[in-house]
Amino acid sequence: MMMNALGLPIKQTEEIIEELNVLLSNYQVYYQNLRGLHWNIKGKRFFDLHVKFEEFYNDSQLKIDIIAERILTLGGIPLHTFEDYISKNKLKVGKNISKDEEAVELVLHSLSELLIIEREILIGSGKIDDEGTNSIMSNFISEQEKTIWMLKAWME
Repeated sequence: MMMNALGLPIKQTEEIIEELNVLLSNYQVYYQNLRGLHWNIKGKRFFDLHVKFEEFYNDSQLKIDIIAERILTLGGIPLHTFEDYISKNKLKVGKNISKDEEAVELVLHSLSELLIIEREILIGSGKIDDEGTNSIMSNFISEQEKTIWMLKAWME
């Protein structure tokens, strides 16, 4: 079995890189959705949600950089065009959403979809003992699960 400089099998690492690029693409769409929600939210919960969506998009921007740098560390090239992002996107694109509950529902749906992608990556990276990717995915997953819990509590 051919190994890369990190001691990981090349073929399986290439598959992880491809999955990470899917995650990167979906995070870019999620980020842009959050920007739109931040800009367009209206109503009595404006102040709380405006700040919360800014917190979320700042966090997603950091995660985007972490994902891209992991792809580079594994020897891949991170996708970086809108065309690529859209072609690999699995998230609903939120357009002109200004109502609080609709906005939070979009975030909840997006986080749930991101979790699916992250868990798939975690399974693949676990099979090849790619601890760097495992650690990143585990951290993302635990943070997002808590965020989902909090947003669901907000919706009640």
